[in-house]
Amino acid sequence: MKAYKISSFILLLVLALQPGCKKTDGYNTIVSNDKTKPGVVTNIKVTNFNGGAYITYDLPDSKNILYVQAQYKINDKASRQTKSSYYSDSITVGGFAKSQDYQVTLWTVSRAEVRSDSVVVTVHPDTPAYRKTLPTVTMSPDFSGVHIMALNKLRAPVGVITITADIQNKLQVISQNYSDKDTIQFSLRGYDTIPRQFGVYITDKWGNISDTVFNNIKPLYESQMDKSKFMPYVLGTDAPTGFGWVIQNIWDGNTGSPGYHTTQPIQPLVWPAVITFDMGETAKLSRYIIWDRGIDGSGNWLWQAGAPLTWVLWGRSSTPVDETMPDADHLPPVGGVTPNGWVNLGFFTLPDKPSGLPNPQYTNDDLSFWNAGFSYNFDFNLPKVRYIRFECLQNVSKTNTFFNIEEMTFYGDPR
Repeated sequence: MKAYKISSFILLLVLALQPGCKKTDGYNTIVSNDKTKPGVVTNIKVTNFNGGAYITYDLPDSKNILYVQAQYKINDKASRQTKSSYYSDSITVGGFAKSQDYQVTLWTVSRAEVRSDSVVVTVHPDTPAYRKTLPTVTMSPDFSGVHIMALNKLRAPVGVITITADIQNKLQVISQNYSDKDTIQFSLRGYDTIPRQFGVYITDKWGNISDTVFNNIKPLYESQMDKSKFMPYVLGTDAPTGFGWVIQNIWDGNTGSPGYHTTQPIQPLVWPAVITFDMGETAKLSRYIIWDRGIDGSGNWLWQAGAPLTWVLWGRSSTPVDETMPDADHLPPVGGVTPNGWVNLGFFTLPDKPSGLPNPQYTNDDLSFWNAGFSYNFDFNLPKVRYIRFECLQNVSKTNTFFNIEEMTFYGDPR
């Protein structure tokens, strides 16, 4: 018999003599028939952190360990179970509602799913993130509602839940804002200028809920700016109009085509491109909504072509003076002023496509998101303005040779 045939025969014989085993999902791919109770973990050490603890240990000297299991209560009602592979010498427990002592029970579990005797260890987590966030909550009057801000310095996933009374005077949830950002802020609108009590509580991903803080808020007056008073105010550095899509289409009440369109390309090319108009009255602006070209008779323009990707709005109350507006690298801060008196009302960015699909693909949710328009708030400390300059810094296609807009709606207090 040749050498390679002898080697193959020996290998087959060895495999045939191995104990029976089978594959399974879990921390170890082998299931054993050995029902021996495994030993316990020893040399246990605890390192606490906000809302949880790291527990390190020594595993028993056994080749039959599958995983270590921890069982513990995180609050008065809920229990959690955590597992850690036998490849690890630690286990993380978390989701605790308070900074206090909690009992964690540890077992080793064999490949035959036999548990060891239990070992109880005490952990004392630091204050969990949702409780640290609650004292930072502020509520302040905003246009037509309330502005809410909270600091989440641990950047943990938390929910900022807002409640207020309905017409039956029963408290109802009106907003659920989930975030892991360090600063969470948002505005809730649609309320009269009558004082109203709002409440906020914080929750986390394990269902822990903080106390509720309340504040009486008198919403500020807000109305939609009267578009019948809008008119063009063309300055020398404004982009030329193309295709008959005139600037008046920005305030004609039609969020579909036609809108405003520059020439394509702008010739001679001056970029960033700017257009200017007069709202017809001075107002302290609160927010605006912008609609971009979507799906029309010419095709699908969602997140494509000339929609502004980044832009700046400029404003002033006095008679406009023309100037070349600063580019993206030379903008004054929000509220800052150019040499000729234009106030920076804000730098804005087009939101990403929710689905993340490459163009021209889109989902129904993408289309609904686009067609609803994109809403942006103005800084509360900005002065009153009457004249607006829209400066497109980038278009979505990044050709930066043209841009288009369908409609814009402004809100504020013109009184």
